[in-house]
This record gives sequence, structure tokens and C-alpha cells, in this order.
Amino acid sequence: MNHSLRIKICGITHQSSLDASMGLGAHFCGFVFHPGSPRYISPERAALLQSVHIKRVGVFVRQQVDEIIEIMSTARLDFAQLHGLQSIDCAKKIGPERIIRVLWPSQYTSQSDLEEDMDRYADSCAWFLLDAGHQRQGGCGITLDWKSLYGLRCRRPWFLAGGLSSTTLPLALSFCNPNGVDLNSGVEWSPGHKSASSMLSTFHSIYTSISQPSLYSL
Repeated sequence: MNHSLRIKICGITHQSSLDASMGLGAHFCGFVFHPGSPRYISPERAALLQSVHIKRVGVFVRQQVDEIIEIMSTARLDFAQLHGLQSIDCAKKIGPERIIRVLWPSQYTSQSDLEEDMDRYADSCAWFLLDAGHQRQGGCGITLDWKSLYGLRCRRPWFLAGGLSSTTLPLALSFCNPNGVDLNSGVEWSPGHKSASSMLSTFHSIYTSISQPSLYSL
């Protein structure tokens, strides 16, 4: 079990949610800049949300390099999370150290195929995020087949995403060993509105889970 697990709260739209994330000890906060999302926030509004000691991440779907760089500057972002299969060249122009590359394990026929793609992108990103469902379907509450990620080999740290909540996280973390978890719909009372009580119970679930052995080690 990964005892240095990083926690990311995505889909932030209000200062109160960001304050709660920081108060609970989250390491990353995410802002969605895809206009089709119910969690969309404009770069100008995101810039007004104040953060301390937490990395700011922008979620990008259709945007390309020039627009991404402009939004990163406006919203004071540390990372760009690429959901739209933007090219390796695009990622390198932004800066590999600032890229979170999203992949969808369900689109691969085997773990080795997923690992091959992760190896292909590894030199152009700092993190991977493995999400459930398919491209552009983030924040829909669908979970991954966590057992299929057991023993995953990757040259970069990776976030686990997809329907994670206080009820699903213990099982997820017993089957696979991510470097971070991405929380979104599982800590909301409606899209874009985080629930302080759900966040608290989910953080408690995470800290309890990382002290337990993996099911595969029993």
C-alpha cells in the first residue's frame, strides 16, 4: 500500500470547496475548462479562487497548446491535465513537468497494451491519470476494474480516478497501488458542488485504507 498517496480534488467551482480541500490536506485541486462540463469554470473565475500549498490543475479536452498555455497563465495553474488526446508535441511545448496525461484502461485489451502506451507518453508528462469510461466522460461516477491494474508497471506516478468515494476507495486501494487518487463526483452533492461531509468521510476512508495490507498480499 502506498503510504505517500497524493489526493486531488477535481471539479472545484467555489472557494468553499477549495478551502475544505486545503483544510483536509489535499495536494492538488482541479478546475475544469471544458465548456460542455457541468463543472466548467472560466479561467478568470478560477484565477479568483485563492489557494495555498496546493497544486492547481487545469482539465483540458478540446483546447490545444496556445490556448492551454494562455489559460494556465490566467488561472495560475501548475499542471495541465490532458483529456483530449492532445499530441506528445503539444505536451512537450507546455512542458512535460507540467503535464498530467489521462488514459482510459477500459480501451485497452490487456495491461501490457496499457503499459506500452504509458511508456510511449512517459517522457512527455509528469503524471498519468487512469480514468473510468471513455474519453471526455470524466466525473460520471463510473468505476474502473481495479484488479486489472494490480502490478501496473509505469515510469511515472499515476492517479486513480473514476467513481471514488468513501465506500469505493477501500476496495480500490486494496486491489491496486496508485500514487494518487482523484476525487470528483464521489464527494459532491451535485455536479460542481462539493459536500464537506462527503469529503471528510472520504479522506478518513483513504487514511484508514493506506494503513491496511493489500488483498493481494494476504
